[in-house]
Amino acid sequence: MKALIIYDSVYGSTEEIAKAIAGGITGEVRTVRVGEAPPADLRQTDLLIVGSPTHGGRPTPAIQGLLDGIADPSLNNIRVAAFDTRLSGKLVGIFGYASGKIADALKAKGGALVQPPEGFFVKGKKGPLVEGELARAARWAKGIA
Repeated sequence: MKALIIYDSVYGSTEEIAKAIAGGITGEVRTVRVGEAPPADLRQTDLLIVGSPTHGGRPTPAIQGLLDGIADPSLNNIRVAAFDTRLSGKLVGIFGYASGKIADALKAKGGALVQPPEGFFVKGKKGPLVEGELARAARWAKGIA
């Protein structure tokens, strides 16, 4: 299986999660920061995973730009999944999270969602990750593969 993980990371936590997810998948796995994967790579993968920190209930502008730039329905027959990093708390949940918006965009482009969108928790805006989140990310990835 060929898997491509595309992520954006502001303070490093989302990058750590992306790498943990890659470690949970067997086969040929590439993990790249948004902007480093040529658009042709999207069509040459069996599994596409996209992740972003949650900022104001949304993915980062770079991830949103990636999603907006994917032609309809170029993700047909490609399995997709989405994740984010987020704070916990009632007020944060009011605005929603990036992973749901990413998943909706991937499905709209023809992708087949293989796992519900997942969020991984950070202790503060700049991190660090909550203890155990890297191991949870690897387990989540095994459920996808």
